[in-house]
Amino acid sequence: MRKELLGTVIMILALVLFLGGCAGMQAQQVESKEQLLSAAGFQMKAADTPQKQAHLQTLPQHALLAYPHKGKVVYVYRDVNTLYMGDQGAYQRYQQLAVAKQIAREQLEAAEMYQTADWGMWGYGPY
Repeated sequence: MRKELLGTVIMILALVLFLGGCAGMQAQQVESKEQLLSAAGFQMKAADTPQKQAHLQTLPQHALLAYPHKGKVVYVYRDVNTLYMGDQGAYQRYQQLAVAKQIAREQLEAAEMYQTADWGMWGYGPY
């Protein structure tokens, strides 16, 4: 049983590290979100012309938004000088990765709580 728990904890830690780790500060959360977007298939587009830079300034920063484009929905996320663009499939993959990351974070927290709990009063553990 302990081997299974240790294996589960190691797997969860690896998943959390793979998905960008725990993000405590806003900058880390933004970086983590951008990593998820990239992993999901969103394309990074640099604002490398004055026209692109001006258009980028019209979009809210650090918000994932849906826009109609040529009869389809395009999802965009604006960073300081970069636009992430994705289609419906990329957006769905992003949502799946975000949910998986949240589940991994919750499981890690539960595992940490389990490790620090005093199970001796229940007849378990070396206490």
